Amino acid sequence: MKRQISILCTDPQHPVNAWLERWVDQHRDGADTAIHRDYRQLTGGDFLFLVSCHQIIKKPVRDLFRRTLVLHASALPMGRGMSPHVWQILEGRRDITLTLLNAEDGLDSGDIWNQITFPVAPTALYDEIHTALFDAEVAMMSWAIENCDRVQPCKQSGPSSFYRKRTPDDSRIDPDKTITDQFDLLRVVDPARYPAYFELHGQKYIIQITKA
Repeated sequence: MKRQISILCTDPQHPVNAWLERWVDQHRDGADTAIHRDYRQLTGGDFLFLVSCHQIIKKPVRDLFRRTLVLHASALPMGRGMSPHVWQILEGRRDITLTLLNAEDGLDSGDIWNQITFPVAPTALYDEIHTALFDAEVAMMSWAIENCDRVQPCKQSGPSSFYRKRTPDDSRIDPDKTITDQFDLLRVVDPARYPAYFELHGQKYIIQITKA
């Protein structure tokens, strides 16, 4: 019998969707796999992966699945919350840890299955950062399926921190500061959904950068 795998990604415009669609196509022969946008579409199965999911998935829904797993881009318990890889790059980090963990009622509080770390070059722009992150995410999903019967998840330990949800105002550039001072912000903002911008003389301007 094929495994029943559901992926919940609540934003149809999120760039990770291209990776998720390819992953689904690659696993069609061995699993019945589908991408959903709302938890009310879920009917149960073997795996539920929560990827860029902005809904709270409570226990009655999680109990429909043998395993409900979250992909989160920080070295938990540090960096719980929203957009962790963006906040960390703005803090000056040059590598990101991706965590695979059990979904629980407490946000990003579940037992950890696995963690992998990948580099983020100081020259990497938005699309390159996302390629590294999304490649790691789909690789982690494949790893979870292959190793689910051997994993012994471990509880989170040590100090924790929390990142708030980013807003369009967090993409604001200060025209009185240098490009160097704001380069990390310029390279992490989503140019389609949350573009960098500045205001001058009563006019708003959008900024996009590409490599020469």
